[in-house]
Amino acid sequence: MIGPRRDRHVLRAGQLAALALPIGDDGVVIGTDQQQRPVTLGLSRPAPFDVVLVGGLWTAQVLALRVAGTGVRVAVETGRAQSWAALVQAAGGGHPCMVTHEVGRVAPQGPSVRGPVLVVRDCGMRPPRGRVASAPWQSVLTLLPYVSPVAPRLLEQADLVGIQRVSPDEAAEVGRVLALPRADVDALSSLPDWATLWCTRRSRQYVTTHATDTETGLLGAPRRVD
Repeated sequence: MIGPRRDRHVLRAGQLAALALPIGDDGVVIGTDQQQRPVTLGLSRPAPFDVVLVGGLWTAQVLALRVAGTGVRVAVETGRAQSWAALVQAAGGGHPCMVTHEVGRVAPQGPSVRGPVLVVRDCGMRPPRGRVASAPWQSVLTLLPYVSPVAPRLLEQADLVGIQRVSPDEAAEVGRVLALPRADVDALSSLPDWATLWCTRRSRQYVTTHATDTETGLLGAPRRVD
């Protein structure tokens, strides 16, 4: 059977350098780097993965919404369920892909390769020890509004740390714990509301999070303090 005939796509040798495919790591796009390239974060992993975000509720909710959009179940442990209510209702479109739980009341989620889970712990300055820990196919994101007395321990144990704008004293503490260069420590006290410094044990990257129209309609403009 002869199919439709179309012109062949041919490139001259001089055009090959311009040919590129936008292939990156698996995950959700959390923003752009300083060169305006997309930055992805993979939270569905076959090994336990702990994330600590010292920042605003807005950024945590954008991440949760984008992760839920990939089919990951999101369990939110929070003492301010009313702040999550609109997002939870909109995220699932009638399906319970995002559910809030009272602090200390998160039941086992049963994560699997076909049903990965993200647990978001929005439990204030001193989050209690969680009943549900990170596990294969279950990542945990702990949101801290500021650098609290328990923050150094959580930062040291985390696989990934996100830092938004903090005071100079807090920046100095974060710099000590994460061994940040002086330039990064100085920058942390002047970051805009939509910027985050993401750090692992081996690398650092500034990321600017741009909300979509839908996200802005649900969550409003970026803000560091709620």
